[in-house]
Amino acid sequence: MTKIGIIKEGKVPTDKRVPVTPDQAKFIVDNLGVDIKIQSSDIRCFHDEDYRKAGVEVVDSIDDCEIILGVKEVPIGQLIPEKTHFFFSHTIKKQDYNQNLIRAIIDKKIRLIDWETLTNENGNRIIAFGRWAGIVGAYNGIWTYGQRYNLFDIRRAHECFDLEDLKTEFPKIKLPSIKIAITGGGRVAKGAIEVLDGIGIRRVTPRDLIMERFNEPVFTLLNSRDYNKHIEGSEFHRNEFYEHPENFEGDFLKFARVTDLLIASAFWHPSAPVLFHREDIIRDDFDIRVIADITCDIEGSIPSTKKPSTIDDPIYDYNPSDNIVEEALTDEANITVMAIDNLPCELPRDASESFGDQLIENVLPHLLNGDEKNIIRNATITENGALTEKFQYLQDYVDGK
Repeated sequence: MTKIGIIKEGKVPTDKRVPVTPDQAKFIVDNLGVDIKIQSSDIRCFHDEDYRKAGVEVVDSIDDCEIILGVKEVPIGQLIPEKTHFFFSHTIKKQDYNQNLIRAIIDKKIRLIDWETLTNENGNRIIAFGRWAGIVGAYNGIWTYGQRYNLFDIRRAHECFDLEDLKTEFPKIKLPSIKIAITGGGRVAKGAIEVLDGIGIRRVTPRDLIMERFNEPVFTLLNSRDYNKHIEGSEFHRNEFYEHPENFEGDFLKFARVTDLLIASAFWHPSAPVLFHREDIIRDDFDIRVIADITCDIEGSIPSTKKPSTIDDPIYDYNPSDNIVEEALTDEANITVMAIDNLPCELPRDASESFGDQLIENVLPHLLNGDEKNIIRNATITENGALTEKFQYLQDYVDGK
């Protein structure tokens, strides 16, 4: 019988999410022929006793499990050698801060499978927290706008028990006739739209956002074709943009001139054009004053995202004149930034349940039944003390070059 261990999250700041809820763990044990052990933890959104009541074993050590499931990066001291680990490793973009982690994983001969690299035959991710990042990120963006202009007083997302509790705050939100732009088109953007729809904010077309005046708050969704153009003036083709982003240049400023709140949820590749530059912000016709950067790409497509913020300290000001971070809400000339990098943690119960459903439906059938479609194989970053063939591009990163 396959033994799966749910590791205690060890990353700081703490993360209350879990890969499976107590009910889901019981379902897996009862229906999939798997033995699940829960490593005791005092930080989870579901307590040890919740798992015990569901009939799932809670233990101090999961060293005897072949497969270890977690959410965030596992601290090096918690890695279990020669096991299969699933977690978000944040290494596939050669993130500097996890260079020692990937080296330790290789040294310990761990088989690493990153949740982010699990995709279907069409290249679409099969398990993610994106919807919840979008929900919390959009809500935080609205909260931030309210804070900046002293408009209303609503609870933070993490102060709510779950999404249904969060929705009870929506009627308290009273916005002036502002314009909101969301970038993206995937799970994250759809989560953001859920919130704006729930608040009752009207959706308009990208063209109308630019051309029309409204006596109510409105939002639009911007896809890549709306704010990127071919450098030779030819027609925009999405496949070309994704395969050769260097052939395009940014065309976002037409929206920046009319947008009050930007909710950034689009995936950005370093080869692609940035949304705008610092020099653009200090122009007289740049209207954006609040940015909810759900993507939180530091020094990426949005120059004001200079650092991640945290659940405890969610916003900061960006001073574009001096290109520095300042204390939040200190100067009207600044941009107020919300860039929390672990947004789903604010609604951990809902986010965990959604993740567990995807795990049961989309991942475990391949993991437990031979992986005929190579879903697990293609997502494996390291194995037997080396990078797999697909991830050989990380070798210079591992070597410290």
